[in-house]
Amino acid sequence: MLDSFLTYIRCELNLSAHTVDAYKRDLYQWADFATGSCYDELHPESITTNDLRIWIASRSRQGDSPRTVRRKVQALRAFFRYMMKRKGMSSNPAQELVLAKTDRPLPVYVRQSETESILDENIDSNDFLEVRDKLIVMLIYETGLRCSEVQQLADADINTRKGELKVLGKRNKERIIPFGRELSEMIETYRHLKSNIEAASATKELLVRPNGEPLYRKLIYNVVHSELSSHATCQRKSPHVLRHSFATDMLNNGADLHSVQQLLGHQSLATTQVYTHITYRELKQNYQLAHPRATKSKGGHHGNQH
Repeated sequence: MLDSFLTYIRCELNLSAHTVDAYKRDLYQWADFATGSCYDELHPESITTNDLRIWIASRSRQGDSPRTVRRKVQALRAFFRYMMKRKGMSSNPAQELVLAKTDRPLPVYVRQSETESILDENIDSNDFLEVRDKLIVMLIYETGLRCSEVQQLADADINTRKGELKVLGKRNKERIIPFGRELSEMIETYRHLKSNIEAASATKELLVRPNGEPLYRKLIYNVVHSELSSHATCQRKSPHVLRHSFATDMLNNGADLHSVQQLLGHQSLATTQVYTHITYRELKQNYQLAHPRATKSKGGHHGNQH
């Protein structure tokens, strides 16, 4: 029953592998609680809202964060919606559960000067690994790709003459992303070195290991973490931080919010708007540092008394 739901959200709703894995953990954890590990005895039609509240409360007591609890409620809601749609249940007992409020943290990003120092650093253009690793950083920062999108990016979907690449994002939505001459030249340098790896000809992905096999997520993370560690002062150093940096720098340099939304592949503009909070914060800091009267208080002004 749970497995058929997971197949449904993966194959029919095209939810990401990350979301499917999270929902799988959440629902099996709930089923374990509800049945004492006897999954065959799970009868969703007999579950009440109060039963679900008891489990949610137990997870909070065991230290689950509000964000985690919120996801568990969403997993339950989605499961019972499926049961109504496909199995004839009359109501959704999870619908009445209150979603825990969470503070949405501002995304961490790399300062533009730090990113430029990484990208401007000289490398050996004949060294396959040096070129590939620099290309990974450039791709994410200059196009805003997700880690999974970098991993799956097909060589055939990149046109360096036009300066465009095609990417399949979340929910199998395709988008076209433009890029500049510097990235085009780096891709062509990399492609030349890659052509010397005989096994790579059978791999459709752009980025490969020295044995011709495609990259895996942890390798991409390690490359980005290593590159950022020597230059960036931000607390987290990951591919997603570079993606945040792409969005932040685009907006700071005058890009339209809707354009950035399309480039990032966000379904909702509200998801993109979080970056405007960062840019406003930077603007405020710059104002306070630069304007001669920004820090002047009324008490510090002594005018003529009339």
